Amino acid sequence: MNNLHLLPFTPWHWLGIAVLLLIFEVLVSGGFLLWIGISALIVSLCSWLFPLSWTMQMMLFSAFAVITSFGWWLYLQKRPLKSDDPTLNRRTAQYIGRTFELIQPVKNGRGKIHVDDSTWTVKCDEDLPIGASVKIIRAEGTILIGEKN
Repeated sequence: MNNLHLLPFTPWHWLGIAVLLLIFEVLVSGGFLLWIGISALIVSLCSWLFPLSWTMQMMLFSAFAVITSFGWWLYLQKRPLKSDDPTLNRRTAQYIGRTFELIQPVKNGRGKIHVDDSTWTVKCDEDLPIGASVKIIRAEGTILIGEKN
């Protein structure tokens, strides 16, 4: 029976892993790989300063990855990112308060409106004919809720 002895990664291995993770972070820019890459960088530094077994290196990497990721999550919870346009990625929120003409009549509470470059379903309390003006008051998922204007 062969004993398989795993050799510890060298600091250069961890540095290479860190660089690869940081390159991937630049390419996909999700924010998560940054902290995993920084964790690999910390393990690289630790394994350069102290002789560590491969199990200790993996445990340190795991611990640092959890600590840095969770720390960043906590930071974002206390200081949320502010945007100049908070409705940028909330398309339905951009339509609230605007008035549109029906391109399909409202029958049984539902009709269609043309908004910018797309067609949306609108829900109203009363039946309305084609061409009627509808003011959007809120959104429920992808359905715009309107009222006669």
